[in-house]
Formats: sequence, C-alpha cells, structure tokens
Amino acid sequence: MSFLIAGLGNIGPEYENTRHNIGFKILDSLANTQGAPFKLERLAFFAEYRSRGKNIYLIKPTTYMNLSGKAVRYWMTELKIPQQNLLVVLDDLAIPFGSIRVRMKGSDGGHNGLKDIDATLGNNNYPRLRFGVGSEFAKGHQVNYVLGTWNAPEQKLLDERIKIANEAINSFMFEGIERAMSKYNK
Repeated sequence: MSFLIAGLGNIGPEYENTRHNIGFKILDSLANTQGAPFKLERLAFFAEYRSRGKNIYLIKPTTYMNLSGKAVRYWMTELKIPQQNLLVVLDDLAIPFGSIRVRMKGSDGGHNGLKDIDATLGNNNYPRLRFGVGSEFAKGHQVNYVLGTWNAPEQKLLDERIKIANEAINSFMFEGIERAMSKYNK
C-alpha cells in the first residue's frame, strides 16, 4: 500500500518560517526522522521511504500555494495513489495555535491551497490534516498574519507540536483515519 502526503506552502526563503508554510515544515521533520532527503522533481520537492511495508511519498509543491492542485494531481496520477491515501497537510486560521484536526473530507475553509486542490480533483473527498496557526491578527490583516513568521511563544512550542503532527500522519497511515481522528482531534 502507498500513501502520498502533500505538505502545502510556498517556495523561497522569504516564506520559509511563515505560518503558511507549516505543511512544508511538518514534512521536513517527517523526512528527517526517516532519513529521506527531498529532491527537486516535477512540480514538487519529493521524498520517499518505506515503513512497516508501506511506500510513503512526500511532496512539497513548487507551484506556490494557489496552484497546489496541479502538483497533487500529477503525483497522485504518477504514483497511482487513490484519493483516500492522500493526506494534505496545511495551516488553519480557525484552529488555535498548535492544535491538529484530521478530517476525511471537508470544505476549503477559505484556504487557497485547498480551493485549488478541490477544483483540480473535482471534489473535496480527500483526507487532510489542519495545523492550527491561530488568529491573532487585526481585521483585514489575515494575509500579513499567515505570511508572517512565528512569534517567540509559538517558536518555543513549534517543534513539539510538529512532532505531534507527525505522529498524527503516522496514525493516519498505519492505524487508519478514524483512529487518527479520535486520537488527535481534541
């Protein structure tokens, strides 16, 4: 069995430590723990490894957030990954910082990366892991907030929360989505 884990973010040093790039950061951490280096491939940075008899493919799209669907669809087709074995990892403003929500499907919640994936796949019936980035911004400053860097208190807790996100991804792959949802959606 194979899984495709797609971490959403934007390429380039100016986006590296922003809230919007938590999908990339979570996948970097997962790849590091598995000794699986990312290589620039078609439409994405790509890493792969085997664990417990499963093939695991990680992508960080190079298409920028608003065109994430193009990379996701390409790699799903290329690797013959069924939609239920895709997990999209992204930031979410509606969830408190560091909280995790695993869902089987759902709305885009105003997230441009999910909007593009929904449009490209023609539906929203795919699993996703939302990582809460909080909503500590003034009205009208949402873009500056998600493209802003982590504050000191968040930075202090970030590695631990990323580790938990990785545990949730492993739970999704090895225990199934229902178990992952019951364990990590608090």
